Amino acid sequence: MLAYLGIFASAFVSATLLPAQSEAVLGALLADGSHSAVLLIAVATLGNTLGAATNWLLGLYVNRFKERRWFPVNPGKLEQAERWYRRWGRWSLLLSWAPVFGDALCLAAGVLREPFRSFFCIVLAAKLLRYLAVAALIASVL
Repeated sequence: MLAYLGIFASAFVSATLLPAQSEAVLGALLADGSHSAVLLIAVATLGNTLGAATNWLLGLYVNRFKERRWFPVNPGKLEQAERWYRRWGRWSLLLSWAPVFGDALCLAAGVLREPFRSFFCIVLAAKLLRYLAVAALIASVL
């Protein structure tokens, strides 16, 4: 049970603006072989998607804080993500798994008021595909 809580926490934190590497945790747990791969992937996907949803929620209120010195997102990265999002629309969220830029995309989706249902579905699919790719890579090495 502790392994599943650990992968959830790692995945959640890595999807927020805090630094973490859930892929490494997932890879180690999969390599260990003593846990259900399907359950590990499902829990990691859920945690990572809920972390991204936290960024979306923050995006709803970010404009009042983005000029503050303590603000955790580089204003240039947020502006770039907003431009990308405006150009490609909700489908840019398929890149929500990408380090740093993906977090900014999720924040931009909140800033630009992407409906939560479409946000959640697209991000869930992107995160699941990423973890399936990590699992396939680990399986091919073992």
